[in-house]
Amino acid sequence: MEIRKLIGGAVFGATTFAAAIASAQEVNVYSLRQEFLVEPLFEKFTEQTGVKVNVIFAEKGLVERIKQEGANSPADILMTVDISRIQQAVDAGVTEAVSNDVINGNIPAHLRDPEGHWFALTQRGRAIYASKDRVAEGEITSYEDLADPKWEGKICTRSGTHVYNVALFASMIAVHGEEKAKEWLEGLKNNLARKPQGNDRAQVKAIKEGVCDLAIGNTYYYGKMLDNDEQRPWAESVNIVFPNQADRGMSMNISGMSLIKDGPNRENAVKLMEFLTGDVAQQIYAEVNYEYPVKPGVEWAENVKSWGTFKADELPLSDIARLSPDAIKLVDTVGYNE
Repeated sequence: MEIRKLIGGAVFGATTFAAAIASAQEVNVYSLRQEFLVEPLFEKFTEQTGVKVNVIFAEKGLVERIKQEGANSPADILMTVDISRIQQAVDAGVTEAVSNDVINGNIPAHLRDPEGHWFALTQRGRAIYASKDRVAEGEITSYEDLADPKWEGKICTRSGTHVYNVALFASMIAVHGEEKAKEWLEGLKNNLARKPQGNDRAQVKAIKEGVCDLAIGNTYYYGKMLDNDEQRPWAESVNIVFPNQADRGMSMNISGMSLIKDGPNRENAVKLMEFLTGDVAQQIYAEVNYEYPVKPGVEWAENVKSWGTFKADELPLSDIARLSPDAIKLVDTVGYNE
């Protein structure tokens, strides 16, 4: 269900939203990120700059909407999650390159498009969740270990074609080459306890219920489960394992933003992009969803710190985006979802 909202004002429809672009002190955001995640940021931005942020929230379809609106689109910025989805906007031709010293200075090179079409805002790791009762600490330490026949029938994952897994599989192609990645994916498939299904939290629930001993999931779900009375026992049944600490580090994915081509409020849009990559916004953004800041030096949330530190893979996310179609082909080739 789509929500249309004006930060600091009333809920409004598409006509009102389009009319809102008249003021020079506004900026228009299309967001696939949930309302509770971004409203605190926009309210702080308005407080500091006087620039209103008009937002349309949706679960999907915003890139298609921008394409349909064409030159009449009121959108200035697109906010979304996962590098594959971000790249889809670029490939659709709706984004505009930004060359900005402030933004580039805040965001490390591997977390932004080399041509400036997208920039990371937060990071999340693709972790391994391991049963406290059935998997000894240190028994699994890498993504490569997931293909070890010792784990036959003991691993749960969501669909292999979900963007979170596609990004991980693409990273394996980048590191090992397509043939070795295929062998690894076949090994992982052979170790599945059940047909891929559900979301990341459902895999941890399955560990609690004894369906499997290991699962793959994003780091921030650990915090979300601990905050939920029903799901807390699931999280408490597992250890969160940061893979590949002896070599390349844990595979990372992002939420991110792009400037929309020919947006009506470009100056304010770039100003908002600068703000979102700065210290204040990075601190807020990371805390509300248990994610990791992208700007170096920004403190992690206290509860996130309690999970431990880790080495992050610094493979350029542009490589992940480029290899994602190959990863999807591998999923089909090995019949991962069957």
